[in-house]
This record gives sequence, C-alpha cells and structure tokens, in this order.
Amino acid sequence: MARTTTMRLLELMVLREDIHPVLMYLGKFGDFQFQQNFEEAGESDYENNNPAKEMFNELQNVRAALDLEDLTSYKGSIQLPTDEDKLESRKIIDRVEELHQKELLAAEEFKNVTSAYNEAVAFSNLKMSYSQLESLSFLTLRIGKIDGDKFESLKEKTGGRAIIVSLGEDKSRILAAASKKARFLLDSQLREAGFVEIQVPEDFKGIPDDMIESLLQKKLECSAALEEIKVERKNFALTHKDEIYRLLQEFSVESQVYAVENKLQSTEFVYRITGWIPAYESHEFMKAVDELTKGRTSIREYLPGEVPSVINGEEKVPVQLKHGKLISNFERLIFSYGSPLYGTVDPTPLVAVFFTILFGIMFGDAGQGLVFLIAGILMSLKKMKLAGWEKFGPIFICIGISSTIMGILTGEFFAKEIMPLEKFSYWVTGLFGEPRSQILPMMPTGSGESIKRMFMFFGFTIAVGFIINTSGIIINIINNFALGRKGKAVFGKNGLSGAIFFWYIVLMCIRIALLKIGPAFYDWIIIGTALVLTAFCEPLERLIDGERPVLENGILSAFIGALVEIIEVLSGYISNTVSFLRVGAFALSHAVLSYIISMMMSIAPFAGAVVIGIVGNAVIIVLEGMIVAIQVVRLQYYEFFSKFFNETGREFKPFAFVYKS
Repeated sequence: MARTTTMRLLELMVLREDIHPVLMYLGKFGDFQFQQNFEEAGESDYENNNPAKEMFNELQNVRAALDLEDLTSYKGSIQLPTDEDKLESRKIIDRVEELHQKELLAAEEFKNVTSAYNEAVAFSNLKMSYSQLESLSFLTLRIGKIDGDKFESLKEKTGGRAIIVSLGEDKSRILAAASKKARFLLDSQLREAGFVEIQVPEDFKGIPDDMIESLLQKKLECSAALEEIKVERKNFALTHKDEIYRLLQEFSVESQVYAVENKLQSTEFVYRITGWIPAYESHEFMKAVDELTKGRTSIREYLPGEVPSVINGEEKVPVQLKHGKLISNFERLIFSYGSPLYGTVDPTPLVAVFFTILFGIMFGDAGQGLVFLIAGILMSLKKMKLAGWEKFGPIFICIGISSTIMGILTGEFFAKEIMPLEKFSYWVTGLFGEPRSQILPMMPTGSGESIKRMFMFFGFTIAVGFIINTSGIIINIINNFALGRKGKAVFGKNGLSGAIFFWYIVLMCIRIALLKIGPAFYDWIIIGTALVLTAFCEPLERLIDGERPVLENGILSAFIGALVEIIEVLSGYISNTVSFLRVGAFALSHAVLSYIISMMMSIAPFAGAVVIGIVGNAVIIVLEGMIVAIQVVRLQYYEFFSKFFNETGREFKPFAFVYKS
C-alpha cells in the first residue's frame, strides 16, 4: 500500500544580502513548510518592520478611492518591487490623494452653495417685512428648518391652533404662526419635530430674484467642477489600472517576505531557515538555492529520525499525500477527519473507490447520474461555477459514472423505465436465465423471488461493508507495525487478534449458510482464543513492547478491563457490519421515490407529467444527492477511518504567496 510522502528537514544558513531572493524563491516554490517553532510564533511578529505592508495598504486605499475592483489572486508572474517601483507607487499615491482632496473640497463647496440656493428659494416667498409680522401683538412667528418628512405630521399635531407654511418645495423650511396664547404648544411641537430656528434680519422682505439667479449659476458651476474632477479621477484609474494592480501584487509579495523574515532566527549577517520538504524535491531545491545565491548558502539535510524535536515527540513530521489529479480531489475527505501519521498508509485511493461505489449503490439512476457526470465535466473544464464547488468536478464525474452504471442495472432513467434500458436488461438477463426488464429489480413486487432478491441485495451491501471494515483493520495493523507498536498491531481490537475473531465468524456464517455445516468444537476454540487475546490486549501489548509492570493496575483491574473490551469488541463489530444495511435501505428509498414520481407522471396529463418529471427529478438530484453524500461520508468516517485513525498527524502546509488569505 502507498505510504505518506517521505520528508526531509533542511537547514539553510543565508546571508542577509540573499534573504529576500531566497524567501521569494520559497514562496514561488510552494513546497517548503517552515518548522514548528516558526509556525507557532505570534501573529504580531508579522507587523514589525514591514514597510512593504504599509505601502500595500496605501495602494489598497488608492485602489478603493479609484473604484477599482480588488484582486482575488495573483495574475501573471510576480516579483519583488524595485526602487523605481517604490518611487512610482509614491507618485500614484500622492496624485490620488491630491485628486481626493480636490474632490472633497469641490463636494463641500457644492453642498454649501446648494444649501444657500435652497434657502434663498425658500425665503423668496416671504415678501412682507419680517419685523412687521413679528410686531403683531396677537401673533407668534417662528422661521426655521425641520426634516421635510415631518412637515405633514407637524401640521396635523398643531391642528387649528397654529398655521404651518412651507417656504420651499421640499418643505424643510417653514414659517409657523400661532396666537400668543398657543405659543407654548407651538414651541413644544416644533421641538419634537427637530425645529432649528433661523435668525432673520428685522428688515428682511425676501430674496431678490437676481440673487437667486446668481446662486443658481454658482451651483451649476460647482456641479460642473465636481463632475470634472470625477471624470479626471476615472481617467486616472483607467490609465493607471494595470500599473496599480502590478504594484499591489509586488508589494503583497514583499510584505509576506518581510513577515517571514521578521520571524527568522538571525545574527547581524546570517539568517537561519529550517523547514520540511518532500524528499523527491530535496535535491533540485538545494541545487536551485545554491545557484540563486551563487554558492553563498550553507544547506544541511536531515532525516526525520535525526531531528531532535521529532525524536523526543515535541514535533510531528508533516504529512503530504501525493496523488494524480483524480485521486487528489478526495484528499480533503481525509484531512477534514484528520491527518494520517507520518510513515503510515495513505488511505486516499481506497477512500476514492469506496466513496464512488457507495454513492452509486445508493443513488442508482442512469439519467440523474448523467446529470452529475455532465456537471462534473463542466466544472472540471471551468465552464460551470457552483459556489466554489468547481474543484470537486472530478468527484462529480466519479459519482456520475457509478450512479449511471447502477441506474443501468436497475433500469431507471430519470425515475422511469425506458425501452433501450429494458432491451439491454432482457438481453443480459436472458444470457443467465429468464429474461426480465431489470437486471437488478429494486422494488419488491410481493413474490417470493422478489423478496429473495431484495435480501440478497442487502447481503451484498453487508459484504461491501465487510470489505471496507477489513481494509480499515489491515491498514491499522500495517500502521502499528510501521510505527513500532507491535503490541497494538497483534492484540488490539482492530489488530491481528481482533481481525481473526471478526473474519472467522464471518467465514463460519458463510459456511453455515452455503454448505450447511454447523459450528464445530474447533470453531469455538479459534473464536474464543482470538477474543481472549483481544480482551487482554492492554497487558499483552505492554508485555510485547517491553513495558513494565505488565499488569499496571493489578490483576482485578485487568479482568474488568477485559470484560469491558469483550463487550466493546462484540458490539463494535456487530454495529460496524449492520451499519452497512443503510446502503441497501437508501438504495431502496431511492427506488421508491422514483416509483412515486413515475406513477404521478403516468396519471397526469402531458403538461403536468412534464412538470412533475422535471420538479421531481430536481428534488431527487439535489435533496437526496446531499443526503446520500452525507451518509457516504458518515460510513467512511465511522466505519472505515475509526479502524486506524487512533492518532492524527500534522498536515503538510507549505509556505506560498497568497494575495488574499
């Protein structure tokens, strides 16, 4: 079986003059993971002495001010900024800041002139001297501003006790009049409306028309000036767009280089870099760094067993799983549960096979399977975007193929039986006996033969579960031997003794069912011996591994532990096996749903049948597709991974430049 990728630890002693080119190479190389002590450094260290990050942030402000969209990833080749780039960046920043200030001033002036113009238009309606009006002994006058939306409610609240007159079209400037007796009520209602009084000169009689015209002209001039600055800003953005994006990428890279540099151990002249790299890339990497620095960098290579922090258990060697394009898409299923330990079996190929088979068994429909297949092809070709699921295109292709094959066996095409599939089924089944319309009928018809076939199918799903459970046990045995844990490999619940117990019972049941040979005395000897060895796994493990004392907590504790272990072994293997009945149950439920849709289509008129077919199949594809996927993942996690994932490792996460983390 394939193992996790062999790793090496490299130690680089880099001169200060070469540190930026070397870190630049590491980021582009994208397959070098800094050692654990580096990863655990505080995030605040990234902020120290990082002029590139300051420049990057300023350029981001420039981009935002020019209404340019942000980048989501690097475009084209990336490099470190030169001195000329830094000067150019400063010029752009200063120019945009100048445009921004001009726009702010112009906007403020336009706002003030507009406000003055609106005031003038509002008071142009007031032709009588304000002092004359106010001198009336029986009248209380108030002139000021309110929120225009509150004008009607203010009139309603004051009722007939006050007169509210709008002095402008937007009703934000008013003249309120009331009798002297009602002045307290008027003032109270005005305060609630947010009234702001305007001080009016005593001889004020309104705004001359020539002044209003002058203010209008000024308003138009300010509006034109503001629009001119906006056009200038847009033109600047258009002509400098590519340059700004290039500089953003360069300073993004340099800021990450500085961030790493700030965390490295260093003296006045030398930096020390330590990190993990796949062994197959080690030689070419060292050669490239040597050429980059013209032989000025000292490099030492260590095997994992030579690293002190690994030997004493302080650090785990990072785990990389190396696969082709298809199998690599299933890696996230592994790492979402946990990383395998370094040097153990890589379960990804088995996960890919089991996931594909289980999904196909539970979701058998040739038409619906073709939908998954076509969607997977389109996602793989980047022709279809599905909320970030494009990277799982190959997985959709796999489950599409398996679902289509299962659909051909069950004779279903978009929840219906179609003539081409029926002819194919008649031809295939005719080769082995009586022809029938389905190679693998899923819907029970009530006949004895139908019920028998259904139970045979459930037996088949249990057999699939047996293979998956067995694979997990074998991986666990191999892993424990590889890690030097001979006791667990031989006597553990999922070790050799537990496997013999499980396998022998299964074989005995098959023998009884097929050959009609009942249990013999030697059967119980073998089963009992395997079960006892598994029950006393803990003291036996300590004995084989050389740990003392063997009975750590006494003989009574050992017997109690053995009893608990027997219960766990029996319940565990029974539940692990029976759990795969759900595969048959979901396959049957899929057939029932398809049958219901088919029946509804058959009794509906043509138009209704088309709608029912489209909606029904869409519901099955989306809803049941999600449920089946969840069940497949659950079976992988709890029935397969649980056999050998007793301890998780550390995922290999190499350093690489990322524009937006």
